[in-house]
Amino acid sequence: MKYIFVTGGVVSSLGKGVASASLGALLRARGYKVTAVKIDPYINIDAGTMRPYEHGEVFVTASGAETDLDIGNYERFLDLDIPPGSNITTGQVYQEVIRKERAGDYLSQTVQVIPHVTDEIKRRIRVAGETAGAEIVLIEVGGTVGDIESLPFLEAIRQFKFDEGDENVLFLHLTLVPYLGTSNEFKTKPTQHSVATLRSVGISPDIVMVRSKEKLPPEITRKIALFTSVRENRVFSSYDVGHVYEVPLALEEQGLGKAVEDLLSLERTIPNLGVWVEAVKTIKQPRREVTIAIAGKYTEMPDAYLSMMESLTHAGIANDARVNIRWVNAEELAEGGEGELEAQLGDVGGILVPGGFGIRGIEGKVKAAEYARTRGVPYLGICLGMQIAVIEYARHVAGLSGANSAEFDAYAPHKVIDLMPEQLEVAGMGGTMRLGDWPMDLRGGTKIAELYGVPQGGTVRERHRHRYEVNPVYTEQLQTAGLTISGVTPGVAGRGAGLVESVEIAGHPFFVALQAHPEFKSRPMRPSPPFAGFVKASLEERDGQTPEA
Repeated sequence: MKYIFVTGGVVSSLGKGVASASLGALLRARGYKVTAVKIDPYINIDAGTMRPYEHGEVFVTASGAETDLDIGNYERFLDLDIPPGSNITTGQVYQEVIRKERAGDYLSQTVQVIPHVTDEIKRRIRVAGETAGAEIVLIEVGGTVGDIESLPFLEAIRQFKFDEGDENVLFLHLTLVPYLGTSNEFKTKPTQHSVATLRSVGISPDIVMVRSKEKLPPEITRKIALFTSVRENRVFSSYDVGHVYEVPLALEEQGLGKAVEDLLSLERTIPNLGVWVEAVKTIKQPRREVTIAIAGKYTEMPDAYLSMMESLTHAGIANDARVNIRWVNAEELAEGGEGELEAQLGDVGGILVPGGFGIRGIEGKVKAAEYARTRGVPYLGICLGMQIAVIEYARHVAGLSGANSAEFDAYAPHKVIDLMPEQLEVAGMGGTMRLGDWPMDLRGGTKIAELYGVPQGGTVRERHRHRYEVNPVYTEQLQTAGLTISGVTPGVAGRGAGLVESVEIAGHPFFVALQAHPEFKSRPMRPSPPFAGFVKASLEERDGQTPEA
């Protein structure tokens, strides 16, 4: 097994995840079995209890792990499901080391960072690769070189060279080269210092990749090579491009794939990058265009909805269209009147209400769902967005005045959204929701069954991350009022049978909502069916266009 470690320097949020995922895509295009691991040095066990404003979205894997958003990048770029154990945190490592110490596994040794903590880190990396059956494992070390939290992880990956041999381990370091407009020059000093800091912990990078606004001129590349002792043909520029899906092509053009082949003694192979070429072509030169409004509460932090945005991009590629996103603050919708609704939603092709937690902005989202339902605007509700659709329908169509979710109003006269009995017994918060892949039985003759390619009905699987459900007490009343329950959870080990998975409104151009998060399984080459159908409907309703137009 080969290992590629990606570290970062100078500043955080440089795009190590995209760089790692892009390299993975180049290796996948060469036919290798690749997997990816994200190391997060924070003490949290996982990302599940972290607020989106601080850390972006929580990405959920098929196994139900609540992970860093970079795991989503890996799945989209590599077109595979990342297996359990691929998001390693300080909390996980120390929890296991302490468990072993309490169990007597260390046989009265003094438990220390070296070797016990570093051995546990290395074990987890190897297990992740073995679980995936990978030939090459990409490991991204979160944070910035020099952070105190990442020191045990850097020491562990340093040891890999000795454990596995030079031909099986590669170190790639990503840094920033800022451009100063006042002096009209690129500044390489931060990169020099960052590499020096990395060397101070015993790691010499084999490849240096630099983030910059523009592609670096040859003289700057030579300077970086000279001062970092890295060959010039192993210094690569990760410059700003129009879309992240251009990054693999830009790096391949510079020779990154060939450099990795040489360093890891891999056979020279011509990569098949057709899917990326076609995706970029469509993104840059689409035949059509549509604007989608996302009514949420994390609108100042788009990374909170990263998978949602990428799914809309994938749906746009499938429909040969550019999807423009209009961020609509749900709190402003709640506070504003009819004029605010018209100003924000009057000219969009579709309205999407995403998932989320907490009461803030809820009434604005209800207004958005009502606007879509009554004006014939295509609507897609995701997780909380489905619950919002049910609340709105219950209030304004089914005659259930004051209908709400128990999450937002424990004293609501009609709690159409409520906790199920098994959730009432839950005390902790981390990892206790309905998580990961769950089956959905889709009813024949419905829009969602058509979207998933099972028009006569069938079972599909989508990922979940939620605690509250549609209250079964009200399902008959809602259906009598005209709401179609188009998908339910089948009996799974005696749990959750009959829970509402999707709803829609017959006769509406497109009004579909799911309890699941289909955005987590969307890929550039395989767009999520609900998203692809939503964008298609939005194009047709807004401009009277058909896919053949």
